[in-house]
Amino acid sequence: MRDYLLTLCVTAAVTYLLTGPVRKFAIATGAMPEIRARDVHREPTPRLGGIAMFFGLCAGLLVADNLQNLNGVFELSNEPRALLSGAALIWLIGVLDDKFEIDALIKLGAQMIAAGVMVMQGLTILWIPVPGIGMVSLTSWQGTLLTVALVVITINAVNFVDGLDGLAAGMVCIAATAFFLYTYRLWYGYGIEAAAPATLFAVILMGMCVGFLPHNMHPARIFMGDSGSMLIGLVLSAGAISVTGQVDLDVLKVFEGSGRAATHAALPVFIPLLLPLTIIAIPFADLVLAVVRRAWNGQSPFAADRGHLHHRLLEIGHSHSRSVLIMYFWSALIAFGVVLYSVHSASMWILPVVVVLSAVGLVLLLLPRFTPRAPLWAQAFVPPRYRRRKRAAAGPDGSHEEIVPEPVGAQGMAAERTPVPAGVNGATALGARSRFSDRSKADSSR
Repeated sequence: MRDYLLTLCVTAAVTYLLTGPVRKFAIATGAMPEIRARDVHREPTPRLGGIAMFFGLCAGLLVADNLQNLNGVFELSNEPRALLSGAALIWLIGVLDDKFEIDALIKLGAQMIAAGVMVMQGLTILWIPVPGIGMVSLTSWQGTLLTVALVVITINAVNFVDGLDGLAAGMVCIAATAFFLYTYRLWYGYGIEAAAPATLFAVILMGMCVGFLPHNMHPARIFMGDSGSMLIGLVLSAGAISVTGQVDLDVLKVFEGSGRAATHAALPVFIPLLLPLTIIAIPFADLVLAVVRRAWNGQSPFAADRGHLHHRLLEIGHSHSRSVLIMYFWSALIAFGVVLYSVHSASMWILPVVVVLSAVGLVLLLLPRFTPRAPLWAQAFVPPRYRRRKRAAAGPDGSHEEIVPEPVGAQGMAAERTPVPAGVNGATALGARSRFSDRSKADSSR
């Protein structure tokens, strides 16, 4: 565990320290696209945050390769090299897209090629567990198609949810944490060496997200862009492929017995194998709804719109930060609930706890206008939206006009946005918040 914590800290530190220079590089190269109608942020913000995350991934793999208790993963398996090869390819395509806006079909083809590269180097699904039957071997074509499908679905699910500051990185970090707990239990608790690569991938993914989140929380100073969202989606899918299609669960002896008894005994094992799918349940649901919605409206499935789940949270009145926290809550409830059930499947208290927490989540969804107000002594320490309202001075007729704080969420945004050209005067660029929508109006010598 100490080696895993060291790998996590090094990955997070490298990602965090490199994000600042990468932000300046993105501004210098003009990787600050104009604000689109579907965007939530109000000022041009640099992308290319995936560059720092990729170097964090490389640093984590390098440190793990030089640790005594983890270098066996590189000696006994080619999966870390397969992950690095696929990640380098998908990261390069993402960097080009952040700068030049590559066509969606080209990105889809690149995702399939990256998955194929990992398959060629051994990171593929060899068999799948079937309740009541056991491990079912797959042919090479079946394993390849299933691997490519899982990689593409996971990458696009994470990419679709990357619409609010800190949303994608936080949700993937929650997913990686739950996945790490499960795979570490398989590796350390049951002595299954084949689960070690997935455990390493999960802890490195946690470090990438933790190191990037301080720069990406609202208001974000930099976005991860497609170079980051596709990268973390690929790493997440790689861990799922490794533990699902490489780990032989016959060593757990959960298939002994016959029929119903064997299936019931194996149920806690099968459910966590679907963990990579459950932890992206919300992004995957968003992906499916987006495809259906666009097809129903006669649009391309790759067309962009403002109908995603996080956009709907803003439309019903939630603030930016609260929308992100609600998405965090549901992701954690699903992911950790599945892991908890795999450990204590015989306990009856798990289901009531999940039901109660689900009810709490529904209450949060139904209270979009609830804004807590801080006490008077804490007014100077909280954001403006949590401060008490002030009254203006009395007018000539003796009336008082109440000053209402600026609304937050979609209700406080203009119905139509005017594209703001990218430049160095933005609030998330080098200087203070710009008062000009046109860079040429600013009195600057640059």
